[in-house]
Amino acid sequence: MTATRPARITAAGWGWRYGGRRAAAVHDVSFTIEPGERVLLLGASGAGKSTLLAGMAGLLGGADEGDETGTLLIDGGRAEAHRGRVGLVLQDPDAGVVLSRVGDDVAFGCENLGVPAAQIPARVAEALDAVGLDVPLTRPTKALSGGQKQRLALAGVLAMRPGVLLLDEPTANLDPHGVREVRDAVERAVQESGATLVVIEHRTAVWADLMDRVIVVGADGGLLADGTPAEVFARHGATLAAAGVWIPGHSVDLPVLASARADASAAVAASALSISRDGRTIVRSGLDLAVVRAAATVITGPNGAGKSTLALTLAGLLPEAAGRVETAPELAGRSGRRPSKWTSRELLTRIGTVFQEPEHQFLASTVRDELAIGPRSRGVDPATVGQIVDELLERLHLAPLAAANPFTLSGGQKRRLSVATVLADAPPVIMLDEPTFGQDRRGWIELVQLLQSEIAAGTTVVAVTHDEDVLRHLGGHRIELGEPVRAGVGS
Repeated sequence: MTATRPARITAAGWGWRYGGRRAAAVHDVSFTIEPGERVLLLGASGAGKSTLLAGMAGLLGGADEGDETGTLLIDGGRAEAHRGRVGLVLQDPDAGVVLSRVGDDVAFGCENLGVPAAQIPARVAEALDAVGLDVPLTRPTKALSGGQKQRLALAGVLAMRPGVLLLDEPTANLDPHGVREVRDAVERAVQESGATLVVIEHRTAVWADLMDRVIVVGADGGLLADGTPAEVFARHGATLAAAGVWIPGHSVDLPVLASARADASAAVAASALSISRDGRTIVRSGLDLAVVRAAATVITGPNGAGKSTLALTLAGLLPEAAGRVETAPELAGRSGRRPSKWTSRELLTRIGTVFQEPEHQFLASTVRDELAIGPRSRGVDPATVGQIVDELLERLHLAPLAAANPFTLSGGQKRRLSVATVLADAPPVIMLDEPTFGQDRRGWIELVQLLQSEIAAGTTVVAVTHDEDVLRHLGGHRIELGEPVRAGVGS
C-alpha cells in the first residue's frame, strides 16, 4: 500500500462543551502526538474520549453546536480544514456501510475527495488488500459479517490515504473472531501506510502491544497519565482501574452466581422455533430451548448467528416464523401465553427489552423524563414515579445528567440509561442485547452487580453477549448458537 504522510496532532488546553449542557464534555487537555505514533486513548465512560476523537476529525461543528476552549490542530491547522487527512472508523459495523456493494463502498470516500476516477480502482484494491478483506468487489455489503463490515469501513478510510487514522471502539460489537480480524487488519494497515493511529478501546489487552503510547483522559479534565503502555500500566494501574479504566491483569472482584438447577422451571420456552427478521429469510430453525426462571440465561455465538433475532422473538417483538414461544402460566396475557400475541402494554409489564442500539428506545428530551415514561404510562402516581427515577439515577450514576438530552450522552452512559428505562417498569423478565458493550471497568461492574441483584430478587434475565466474563458472573447458563445459516443475516 502506498505510504502516506503521517500527521501531527496538537492539543493545547483544549475543551468542548456541547450546546445545552452545563458541564464540558472534555476540558484542559494538552498533548502532542508525533507523526506516525500509535496511541491508545483511554479514560472512564463520560471522560470525553469520543468527543476528543470527533474534535480531531473536525466533526464537532461551529459555535452553534457548542463552545470550544484552547486549540486542537492537525499539522498546525484547524481539524475541519484537514478532513481529507483524517479517517474515522466508529464502533458500529453497520454505521460504516454506505453503499450496497463492497467495491462501491470502498470507493465512496475517494469519490467525495475528488480523486481522479482512473486512480480509484487501484486505491480500492490496495485498501482491501491492506485489511485482508478478500471478497469480490460485487459482494453485497449486507452479506458481510460484523468483522468483515468493520474491515470494509477501515478499507474505505484507507483508500483516502489519510495521515491520521482514528478508531472509536472498533471492536465493541464484535465476537472474538471479529476482534482478531479487525485488530490484525489495523496492524497491517498502519505498518503499510505509516499513518498516525489513535484508538479508543476498552479492550486494552487486545491493543496494548501495537501501541507506542497510552494517553488517559481524566473525567474531571486534563490527563491522568501519558507514557508507554508498560510505564502507564505499571505506575498507574491501580489508580486507573479504580477510575474505571480496563487495565491488563487487573481482575474484577465480583461474586460468581451459582448455576441454575437442572430441574428449574422455565419462564419462557421455545419449541420447534424458526426465527426471521423480515418474515421471509429464516435465520435459525428447529430451536428447542428454555429460559430458566429467576436466573440468567446468556445467548452466545458468532456475529450473524441470529442472537439478537432470537432475543427479540423470545421477547415477543418479532413473531415466530414457525414453532412457538410460550411463557410460564403466571405471565400469561389476556390473549394467552404467547408474547408475540400480547399488546404493547402487556409486554411492558411482563418482558422488558434493552436493544443493542440504545438510541432506538429513547423518546424524551431529558434523562429524567426518559426514565419516567414507563411508570407514567402504567398510571403510577407522580410521587412514586419521582422515587423510582431518583433511585435509578443514583444506582447507575446518572444523577448529574438528569437534565441532559439522552442522545448527547457517551456510549457507556446511553447503555446504562437504556437498562434503567427497562428496570423502571420492574418486569419479571428482562431481555438485554449486549448489556455491557462500551462500558468502562466501573460501569461494567455496576451493571453486572445490578443484574445480579435483579436475579436475587427473582427477575429472569436473558443477555445476548460476546463477553465471557458476563456469562461466568451470571451463573454460566448458556444458549450457544453456531455459525450463521447465511453469512451476514441476523446478529
